Amino acid sequence: MDLNLNIELAKGYSSNSQIARVLTETWVKLNSYCPSCGERPLNDFENNRPVADFYCTKCTEEFELKSKSGKFSTTITDGSYDTMIQRITSDTNPNFFFLTYNKEYTVDNFLIIPKQFFTPEIIIKRKPLSETAKRAGWTGCNIDISKVSELGKIFLVEKAKIIKPEIVKTAYNKTTFLRNTSIDAKGWILDILNCIEKIPNKDFTLKDIYNFEKDLKLKYPNNNFIKDKIRQQLQLLRDRGIIEFNGRGTYKKIE
Repeated sequence: MDLNLNIELAKGYSSNSQIARVLTETWVKLNSYCPSCGERPLNDFENNRPVADFYCTKCTEEFELKSKSGKFSTTITDGSYDTMIQRITSDTNPNFFFLTYNKEYTVDNFLIIPKQFFTPEIIIKRKPLSETAKRAGWTGCNIDISKVSELGKIFLVEKAKIIKPEIVKTAYNKTTFLRNTSIDAKGWILDILNCIEKIPNKDFTLKDIYNFEKDLKLKYPNNNFIKDKIRQQLQLLRDRGIIEFNGRGTYKKIE
């Protein structure tokens, strides 16, 4: 994987957004691979396709690319809020690549967030455009990836360090079971994952998770069996190899 963007491709373009798109999309096509099956190269869709930028011919996974120059940020600017919500709640939503590059036009970070981690909660609505704007009333959005579980942030390149493809592939496929769960069930699993990640220690207890009962009750006010639901999700995460159960109400995070 060559981390250098081909700046020769920028010739003939005056728009910074066009330059960024050409450089980064070409880089992904030449250097990336499918995190699901390892196939390379990825193929690009026709221009201006509304759903995705790339796809894998082997496993048919689809990917959309978001890129920016500068430091890695947990907030990514996106397009229409309504369109984004419709996309991530549909059956055809893509996975998302996020890429950052520096002033020397080399890639600093390149990660993927699998589509099962995209929920309406991480899509932040921006203020509508003013009445004097050309698109008065149009409402954009930001993607807040700080709300995404660490399991859903899979780096292919992190701080200019290339991650081994076998590590990426294992991490990517570890949570694909979430795609086959209902919206409500997936929400509970992701919420418990976030609770676990807030616990500073690698080893934790059932009591540690119960400390989040009040927060979960606020989110699920009609559920009168929060502790039962917590234990259910912990068992599921144990069965999926995401956490270990060590007996007597003690657990361990698996890295």
